[in-house]
Amino acid sequence: MKIGCHISVAKGFAKAASKAKELGAESFQVFTKNPRGLKPKKLDMGDADRGKAFCEEHGIVLIAHTPYITNLSTPKEDLHEVTIRSIKEDLTIAEAYGAVGAVVHCGKHVGEGEEYGRKRMVETLNLILADYRGTTKLLLENTAGQGSELGLTIRELTEIRNATNYPEKIGFCFDTCHAFAAGIWTEESFGALVEEMKETGYLDHLVAIHFNDSKVPFNSRKDRHEKIGKGEIGSDALALFLRDDAFAHLPIILETPVDDEMEYAEEIKYLHQLSQGA
Repeated sequence: MKIGCHISVAKGFAKAASKAKELGAESFQVFTKNPRGLKPKKLDMGDADRGKAFCEEHGIVLIAHTPYITNLSTPKEDLHEVTIRSIKEDLTIAEAYGAVGAVVHCGKHVGEGEEYGRKRMVETLNLILADYRGTTKLLLENTAGQGSELGLTIRELTEIRNATNYPEKIGFCFDTCHAFAAGIWTEESFGALVEEMKETGYLDHLVAIHFNDSKVPFNSRKDRHEKIGKGEIGSDALALFLRDDAFAHLPIILETPVDDEMEYAEEIKYLHQLSQGA
């Protein structure tokens, strides 16, 4: 299990990789570009190569994250074109950094209905991946169910992946907070969640876990992350993921709210303690 956190690349990717090691992280996540924008900076291949080599030397696993404002299910042609172009760029950047996966949020049907939204999402994924030959997988992240978001359940996510022309290029990122807020799991239903992951084939293609507590109650359909043990899910329930062999090979990425990234060092230590039953 590779426990880590999200780190800014404002000072470059190589600096972010060095910061990960300083924090005691064995994995980390970066945005491919501004999370609220779509225009990438010019990719500095020297910086990318240095950061990638550093991660390889120290056994650090990288996850990339695409911007929030794309929409895989948009009915608007202009946003559809921008979404496809942007995520293609994200995959190129993620691969240059050596990321095993690039997380993308599932589509929003924005009033067109779930059937339309899923069909449009599959269509968009096909257009993004048709000519992609890299090794970085595009990771569908489960959602909290705000507004018209799709991709709440394990079964829906696996059905969307299987419906594409390129399932081998797609994996999953499971967010603990989103799943709790969507009404998918609690401490009591953890065993059933794992069984569903196995039965649907989701677990075979799970590449990373976003590890977050929740500020809001179960089934609230709101995405509000909290520090581990300070929210509605609680340390005991979240520790189940850290102690289950099904997830032992995965990067565990903290996206909890911090004022300074150095706060992650203590939270990473805490997760290691939880994984040992402390």
